[in-house]
Amino acid sequence: MSIRVLVADDQAIVRAGFAAILTAETDMTVVGEAAEGDAAVAMAAELAPDLVLMDIRMPGMDGLTATRLITRHSSRTRVLVLTTFDLDAYVYEALRAGASGYLLKDAEPEALLAAIRGVAAGDGALAPAVTGRLIAAFAQGAPVSPETTGALSSLTRREREILTLVATGLSNAEIGERLGLALGTVKVHVSAVLNKLGLRDRVQATIFAYESGLIRPSGMPTA
Repeated sequence: MSIRVLVADDQAIVRAGFAAILTAETDMTVVGEAAEGDAAVAMAAELAPDLVLMDIRMPGMDGLTATRLITRHSSRTRVLVLTTFDLDAYVYEALRAGASGYLLKDAEPEALLAAIRGVAAGDGALAPAVTGRLIAAFAQGAPVSPETTGALSSLTRREREILTLVATGLSNAEIGERLGLALGTVKVHVSAVLNKLGLRDRVQATIFAYESGLIRPSGMPTA
């Protein structure tokens, strides 16, 4: 089935460029374009796209607020944040707001397409160039809320182990190899973790793992 994409960016030439790349693919369809955050929110509600390519810096409502509203309204529509600079201060907050990944605007077309497919499939996408900065934000020590701690306690020992490995960036196949589990079994465990914690994808699981204190910024378990 075709991945239905809404492109949100305040620059017309950028929107046109992304749209041209996407429409050239047989498995992608651009269902709309928005120049402002509030328009993106309205169009997402009307068109119910599978994915929104969301620019962070836009006039009026920014991409951060738009991301929060879109993901709050629909558990089906995913958001892939686009950022110009790898030091964009909003990237971390956008992920906390519900974005399923982020990508630099200067990424190669192949990387953009792979990110879209990954996010649409529920795997999420993190640009390698800014992952270090994201992890550094966690290293500064965000407070752990009682709600997060309580949610973590709902997981079995195996599910906590699976969550830890997901957060360190391992694929299902790599987790299976590490733990000696069949791929299907790993998928079942990952789905159980996401369902119990109310998370939409692996990126949100990674955010949860760091915020709950399950793993340190180095990627090693805390206990």
